[in-house]
Amino acid sequence: MFSLIASGPHAVDPLLLILAALALDALLGDSPLVFRILPHPVKIVGSLAGFLEKKLNRPRRHAMDRAFRGFVLLMLMVGLALAAGIGVEKVKQSFVYGWVLELALAWMLIAQRSLFEHVLAVSRALKTKGLTGGREAVSHIVGRDVKQLDKHGVARAAVESCAENFGDGVVAPVFWYVLLGVPGLLLYKTVNTLDSMIGHKTERYRAFGVTSARLDDLMNLIPARLSGLLFVLAAFFVPTANPFKSFWVMVRDARKHRSPNAGWPEGAMAGALGLSLSGPRHYPEGPSNEPWIGRELRARATQQDIRRSLYMLAVGCFLNAVLVGGLWLLLKGGQLNLTFPWQL
Repeated sequence: MFSLIASGPHAVDPLLLILAALALDALLGDSPLVFRILPHPVKIVGSLAGFLEKKLNRPRRHAMDRAFRGFVLLMLMVGLALAAGIGVEKVKQSFVYGWVLELALAWMLIAQRSLFEHVLAVSRALKTKGLTGGREAVSHIVGRDVKQLDKHGVARAAVESCAENFGDGVVAPVFWYVLLGVPGLLLYKTVNTLDSMIGHKTERYRAFGVTSARLDDLMNLIPARLSGLLFVLAAFFVPTANPFKSFWVMVRDARKHRSPNAGWPEGAMAGALGLSLSGPRHYPEGPSNEPWIGRELRARATQQDIRRSLYMLAVGCFLNAVLVGGLWLLLKGGQLNLTFPWQL
């Protein structure tokens, strides 16, 4: 299956592979040339899930029936993801340069550079195009009704997206790769994609997507908390950030968020920047009167706060890589070899 120490005739250490993928993503981001030729794995997952959802999720059906059909969709997609991941592991073990496929997949499925660029685009749009430009830019990274946002709301949404997506776009994929190899990485990205597509509490998806949403919550349980801790550490290296307040607000307010996981990186970011996050917001399906994270902190986010959050993101991504490198040194020194079923 997957081993944290390389073995076999064509072995390349998986922790070095994920470090290389992190470096490639940080330097180059998603390669547009590659995706003119090949579809992105997430787009493949999304297209297949969308096709199946249209076939299975009929509004006239009873809620219990729709929930069961959503569970069937989830299990089918999970099975395909694991099968594809095991296939990639077999290719890596069977061919001299099979590891290149694994490296490419890991590179494509980590979103450090993409997240940074999307959040930076909001900062630039606010600065050069004002509120209209800011709303347009932030609409690409948040699901709320951007027409209801003023400049402070746009900036707050960008900071929140930066914090939350650090968890599920960077830390969680690396966590599940380290734990289960490519099958774990593909499994996580599949579940996370399903949650973003059908895990909403709307009339159409409330029943159908409930199992996908719950599994996504479960798979983000540890990565979200790890993301918060990485932001706390990052605050030690970011000018004007406060690591002690970051930790305090995270521990105190994380559970106030409507998500069981997003509150951890958002709480750490809020405390570090001295900025109130979350709170009341408008979605296409209606308003959501959520409590504030860091209520006593400054309420009006600015374009400069977006820049500060990007500084936090960059340092957090670096520390995430340092964590993987430290694990590699620890396991290499102790020669700990974890073997899973598909290696037997």
